[in-house]
Amino acid sequence: MDMKLNERGLIPAIAQHIETGEVLMMGYMSPGALKRTLEGGQVWYYSRSREDLWHKGEVSGNYLNLKEALVDCDADTILMKVLPDGPTCHTGEPSCFFTPLEGMPEGFQSEDASAEILEELFSTIQDRKRDLPENSYTAQLLQSGVGRVAQKVIEEAGETALAAAQDDTDSLPAEAADLFYHALVLLAASGVTPSQVWQELRSRRR
Repeated sequence: MDMKLNERGLIPAIAQHIETGEVLMMGYMSPGALKRTLEGGQVWYYSRSREDLWHKGEVSGNYLNLKEALVDCDADTILMKVLPDGPTCHTGEPSCFFTPLEGMPEGFQSEDASAEILEELFSTIQDRKRDLPENSYTAQLLQSGVGRVAQKVIEEAGETALAAAQDDTDSLPAEAADLFYHALVLLAASGVTPSQVWQELRSRRR
């Protein structure tokens, strides 16, 4: 059976709780993401914002464990019956579908990055750590060792703080993004996951 991809080479993939029947989320898969999902038993998606694969749950620890995969009659949509390890939505809700639609929206916005970008980014970093592709800055940075990565975090933290201190709000988002990215690389290089950081932060809530 041949599957039909959309104009971007992707296929919609719906995750449904195998025990309750609740629809948990919808994302897009590339052939590579589907291959990893079927072979590894946990759901992988394709991030359209980062144009790369991401392992759902790699940051939060709330993986989607695949139990069965079905294709619709047109072969252009996948239904994955899964057993989640925890809440599926990055907001902490069990499902991404929790907002009632009670009428026409007041407006519409173009697609944009959200907090889930951290999960997608860390998944990409883990991919680079495993595969070490040539011409990848992330792979080169990881190969340089934890000490070098730590040095980059210090440098980026200084540049971020300097931008804030100088009230350079135009540069601050980019500097903070560099800091977040290098901090995630440092976690990956050290064998630590963001979910451990989130757990520590939760323990500090007052």
